[in-house]
Amino acid sequence: MSDRIPFRVQPMLATLVRKPFDKPGWVYEEKYDGIRILAYKEGKNVRLLSRNDIDRTKGFPKIVDAIRTLKPSTLLLDGELVVFDSKNVSRFQLLQQGKGEAVYAVFDCLYDQGKDLRRRPLSERRAAMEKSLRPPGVLIPSRRLAANGLEAYREAKKHDFEGLVAKDASSLYVEGRSTNWLKVKVYQEDEFVIAGFTKPSGARRHFGALLLGAYQGGRLHYVGKVGTGFNESLLASLAKKFKPLKIDRPPFVDPPRERDVTYIEPKLVAQISFQEWTADMKLRQPVFLGLRDDKKPTEVLLPEPEK
Repeated sequence: MSDRIPFRVQPMLATLVRKPFDKPGWVYEEKYDGIRILAYKEGKNVRLLSRNDIDRTKGFPKIVDAIRTLKPSTLLLDGELVVFDSKNVSRFQLLQQGKGEAVYAVFDCLYDQGKDLRRRPLSERRAAMEKSLRPPGVLIPSRRLAANGLEAYREAKKHDFEGLVAKDASSLYVEGRSTNWLKVKVYQEDEFVIAGFTKPSGARRHFGALLLGAYQGGRLHYVGKVGTGFNESLLASLAKKFKPLKIDRPPFVDPPRERDVTYIEPKLVAQISFQEWTADMKLRQPVFLGLRDDKKPTEVLLPEPEK
């Protein structure tokens, strides 16, 4: 039997919905706040690839070693690299800053010992995944919540999880966005495109606030600005990244009425926490958490309107 997995995949992505729900035949899992990773084990060779094919292998040697020791000679796992805080809640900031031990929360198995499982139901793939993992360490199965979707949401909210992912247990694995996986946010945190910045004022240097956007129908819409979450070194490092991206015209279809704005090409993605969406689809009380290099700007979409 060859130790080569005969394909490479793009991950299956969940569609965001506004409200929790309960459906027969669906399962509910914790939504993690980390970096999505496909882990390829081909004999002793292990590679960790992000959703846009960035190789993360060298950055997480303990996870690589743990996957290498798993019994199947060929294995393709899907999951999330995360760091948990003191309350056992995943936090993207901790992962980005290298604080705490990273673990790989695994929720799917696409290839196992020569068998392609992508056309098998999620329930079967999950069973294969759980069988392949050793006792908890840096590799853990994703946390399943209550069997009832509404109770699962209450559970996620109680524990301060980012949200939950609802999955049709009979669903096949398909690349790209799917309505067979749905995500519901508990607290508001998401990715947004940086498309400009304002002039600094007072003692602040480099820039004042970042202008944020998200795509809808292939067009970039302005969703607000964020001016908190920065320290001096972060302001300086971001300003350095912005310098070669400066452009003369706003990339938004609906640019804000702001003075002293510098626009940049929409190539950088920021992780932002915020209180809520306003009625005119702007962010209330946003806070900058960090940059993401594992998501393309065009993948940053406005949430679907509430039905």
